[in-house]
Amino acid sequence: MKITWLGHASFRIEIEDVVILLDPWLEGNPMFPPQRRAEAIAGATHVLVTHGHSDHAADAPGICTELGIPAVGIYDLMSWWESRNDFPVIGFNKGGTVQLGKVAVTMVNATHSSSIATETGPIYTGTESGYMIAGEGHVIYATGDTDIMADMEWMGEVHKPDIGLLCAGGHFTMDMARASYAARRYFDFDTVIPCHYRTFALLEQSAAVMKQTLTGVNVIEPEVMQAMEF
Repeated sequence: MKITWLGHASFRIEIEDVVILLDPWLEGNPMFPPQRRAEAIAGATHVLVTHGHSDHAADAPGICTELGIPAVGIYDLMSWWESRNDFPVIGFNKGGTVQLGKVAVTMVNATHSSSIATETGPIYTGTESGYMIAGEGHVIYATGDTDIMADMEWMGEVHKPDIGLLCAGGHFTMDMARASYAARRYFDFDTVIPCHYRTFALLEQSAAVMKQTLTGVNVIEPEVMQAMEF
């Protein structure tokens, strides 16, 4: 299994028989090298979206149209895209599990907001979400954008994720200290990969606090377009 950070909260996940692009924000992402776009999306089979904000969802319709692959996410947003585009969608909701090839993806709660800007103002795109992605003997918890939630307690007990892709930049989501607290209290991760940080000066720039706090956990500060193998 390979996980590649594309900058911000975007990941390429090569697992089992699928290649999932999670919240792929490539155009306008200050961290992503645009000359490597073709490499980043090559062979992708699904685009998995946590919520409607532009730094997570803006590129999804274009990629899905270009590659002829489905967008996967909350029913409301998927239905809205389906009515306006010519690519397949897989819409589901919290607590639901969909099978993407040999990979099981379960939608779980997050606490944030979700909308898309339009010429007539923002529109509601369903609620924000996170995902438990299970395959190759691993369970990846992709938080999406969120703060700490009491829900994380049962999520950790039920799904037992060993890899956490944790938003940790602060301001818009939980910061490094809060993400570390959540990881320590509610989960038993082998590996934690922080994201949604370093993109802008407004966000945290280092995972030092997380590394100091999560002793015994492999905290990886990812580098863009450098695959991490598990």
